[in-house]
Amino acid sequence: MAGGRSIFEEVGAGQAPAMPGPGRVTGGGAGARAAIRLWLLALFALVVLMIAVGGMTRLTDSGLSITEWRPVTGALPPVSEADWQAEFEKYRQIPQYQLLNRGMSLAEFKAIYWWEWGHRQLGRLIGLVWAAGFLWFLVRRRIPPGWTGRLLLPGVLGGVQGAIGWWMVASGLSGEAVSVASYRLATHLGLAFLILGLLWWLAQGLGRAPGALLQARRMRETGLAAGAGALVAFAGLQILLGALVAGIDAGRGFTDWPLMGGAWLPPDPFALTPLWRNFFEDAGLVQFLHRLGGYLLLLAALVFWWRARQSPHPATRRACAWVLVAVFGQMVLGIVTLLHGAPLQLAILHQLGAVAVLAAILRARFLALHPLVAGLRGARA
Repeated sequence: MAGGRSIFEEVGAGQAPAMPGPGRVTGGGAGARAAIRLWLLALFALVVLMIAVGGMTRLTDSGLSITEWRPVTGALPPVSEADWQAEFEKYRQIPQYQLLNRGMSLAEFKAIYWWEWGHRQLGRLIGLVWAAGFLWFLVRRRIPPGWTGRLLLPGVLGGVQGAIGWWMVASGLSGEAVSVASYRLATHLGLAFLILGLLWWLAQGLGRAPGALLQARRMRETGLAAGAGALVAFAGLQILLGALVAGIDAGRGFTDWPLMGGAWLPPDPFALTPLWRNFFEDAGLVQFLHRLGGYLLLLAALVFWWRARQSPHPATRRACAWVLVAVFGQMVLGIVTLLHGAPLQLAILHQLGAVAVLAAILRARFLALHPLVAGLRGARA
């Protein structure tokens, strides 16, 4: 919630159409809305890439290779042999090297360093693309009325994401940890998907003329929209569970299906004390919860699709059908990934499948709130 209003609420809800008065400078014409939409979609694509690179960084155990947070000077990589040796020496001081990678060569260190450096560079690029676009549209007064705060929010969340990223990395730099804390990883990934969903939602709101949205909102299907909202929350929880699986490599612990180690339940799921640690650190329990979440999400998507068949709007029905297709495909991909021991390529595809699921659900919710009617002027599919 932001200011008491959901970031995924109806676009333009509670707003009367703004009428330009004498001498008033107005922005947000059709050309400006299209340009802002393209900018948001470019940011969306960059965040998808960021999620994929972040996944590779985690799965290659590269995230702790850079042991300092330097938002500005850290943009420059080591250029000389002395610089590389200095960075390598910092890495040798942390538990991951001492307990897991002792004896690593400089060439091996460079391989993991470049993954983390690229991940951070991509974060900087996203920040620059957001800032340049936002300031450009703001200075030129091209932002539609009521949209300044909405377009500012992704940038604010991106700044928070950078701080959370370092908070995550810091969890693996001391003590006996050889990787980042799984719950911090889940927080980091969860915020990335929140930013992704926000960009996708805002881009859809700019895909039609304001008048068309006002007309469409009168025909909204509130029950279907509420169901889609519940699916968004459910999918978000499943994404967090997936992050916990990745955080402790739980996906490689039990590679049979539908059983786990030959049984329906993992062995000793509550062996750790205190009890709450099992939900974050026990590989069997974490994987079991992720599996169970996948089954329940598929069931919820099936019920959602069945209800959506009664919608009078073909575009809404199609969007809801795609939700079921995306969820089912993601579940199949998850099983295949599991059976193969979670190799890098399949694991990243599974992570990108979560992007498709979230985008499909948000699209269905948007169309439930703003149905597309054949012949409606200003509407886009």
